[in-house]
Amino acid sequence: MRTSKISQETSKLLNARSLSPRRSTRTSLSRFAHNGPVKKEESAEPLDIEDVIPSRKRKRDATPRTPTKQSPHKTVVKVKTETEESITFSPAKERKVRKPARKVKNEETGDVEIHPPNDWAEVYAVVKEMRTSGAAQHAAVDTMGCERLAQETVTPKVKRYHTLTALMLSSQTKDTTNFQAMNRLYTELPAYKEGAPVGLNLENILAVDPKLLNELIWAVGFHNNKTKYIKATAEILRDQYNGDIPDTIEGLMSLPGVGPKMGYLCLSVAWGKHEGIGVDVHVHRITNLWGWHKTKGPEESRLALQAWLPRELWHEINWVLVGLGQTICLPVGRKCGDCELGLRGLCKAAERGKVTVGRRLKEERIKEEGGEVVKTGVVKSDEVTGEVVVNADAE
Repeated sequence: MRTSKISQETSKLLNARSLSPRRSTRTSLSRFAHNGPVKKEESAEPLDIEDVIPSRKRKRDATPRTPTKQSPHKTVVKVKTETEESITFSPAKERKVRKPARKVKNEETGDVEIHPPNDWAEVYAVVKEMRTSGAAQHAAVDTMGCERLAQETVTPKVKRYHTLTALMLSSQTKDTTNFQAMNRLYTELPAYKEGAPVGLNLENILAVDPKLLNELIWAVGFHNNKTKYIKATAEILRDQYNGDIPDTIEGLMSLPGVGPKMGYLCLSVAWGKHEGIGVDVHVHRITNLWGWHKTKGPEESRLALQAWLPRELWHEINWVLVGLGQTICLPVGRKCGDCELGLRGLCKAAERGKVTVGRRLKEERIKEEGGEVVKTGVVKSDEVTGEVVVNADAE
């Protein structure tokens, strides 16, 4: 049979390769069994069955793919629709361009005029409202300021001396500390002679031992120097002013330890003469924060303010700004979230984080009280609603 002949040929080939056997695979043998007889090639080397039978590589059946129809004329466009959502804001004003006090030449007369800051009146009105009925009321200066420390039961002459002494002690000293020192002088300063009243007056200051006076005022700043100034001033008042205080700014500033701030405040409180502004560190610091001017010290600030501030405000501005500086606009740790200037966008130096929190709390209080936040706004947002094919071929 044909099958037996093929088997014989296969056995011969295998025997011929017995000295150097090589692998044979079932696949190769099975394919060889279905082929016709293989002629023996004359070769020096024995043939391998894999050399005789050509190998075939299995072809994988390709998965049919659906061709994607593309058109060079098609363009995909995303359509966005705008949705409006109403939200509420706190009643903050838009930012304005602030101009400090500045010199402007009058074209008609040729004179140089001082123009005030463009928003000073609005700022001052808001602060004064805060001081009288808002967050800045009940400051230490309201009850313990120098102008309130003089006793009401004494003569006007002695009362004026009380005001001068309180101002001399107030330098570099808190109002609460100054209040305590003045009380000690009122109650512990011995009488200059037997039968005379105890307490603060010119005669008792002249007679007191400097060491005892220093002990009575030790709590105030620079008490050693102030002891010398008070004793020296008492002698000047006795010898040159008949025991009273000077009624001019020149006379007051000639006294030891009395500068422009003390002099103008004393002249205003004791004599009712408003010839200048008493500028202390609070007034100097806050007006510079507002951008009203750029000055290096209280005296420069005084001159800058007097150049444009209405004269009727010269007396009260110290009380207004000192109280603000003691309650809200502190030297360290300003409470911008409680300040109406920051909440209304009127203070250029307000800390924005604190203002944001303050506005949120104010809105919550308004809602709790049944009120409404006045300012509203519209926020526009883009939303993708679908895709439209433009210039598509008709199906």
